[in-house]
Amino acid sequence: MRLSRVYLILFSFALMMVSCDSNRVFDEYKSVPNVWHKDSIASFKINPPDSINPYNLFVNLRNTNVYKYNNLILIVEMVFPHGKTIADTLEYKMADPSGKLLGTGLTDIKENKLWYKEGVVFKEVGEYTFNIQHAMRENGKVNGVVELEGVTDVGFRIEKP
Repeated sequence: MRLSRVYLILFSFALMMVSCDSNRVFDEYKSVPNVWHKDSIASFKINPPDSINPYNLFVNLRNTNVYKYNNLILIVEMVFPHGKTIADTLEYKMADPSGKLLGTGLTDIKENKLWYKEGVVFKEVGEYTFNIQHAMRENGKVNGVVELEGVTDVGFRIEKP
């Protein structure tokens, strides 16, 4: 009896947390096994709710203290329903000057909500694909980082402004 009350309270709390996020249109994560290989692409397929309203787009990232860089370089592709592709190379700050990782979270896993695009109107009807891969480089080295450690999940989010 007592255990069922605890579950009911936890379920109610979880429901409140989810329902409070009224701006969310799409929010999904892909897990990264052990390391994020430079050729590994996190893909998200989305059918936007309309072709009139603007939306804000974000890349979400979860990382642990194993992440050893103060920045993150990503290549994000937006593939339109009729085949047109827009690719952006983006750089994000991941640590403060002292080396402390940025992001939210009380444990050693930090969550970062990174701006991608603002005020996007999905004018073409149909399925859009968003591809995300890392393009990390170490200072003074020509070749990129092949296996990026410390990233546990890559996500994509669409919100109402």
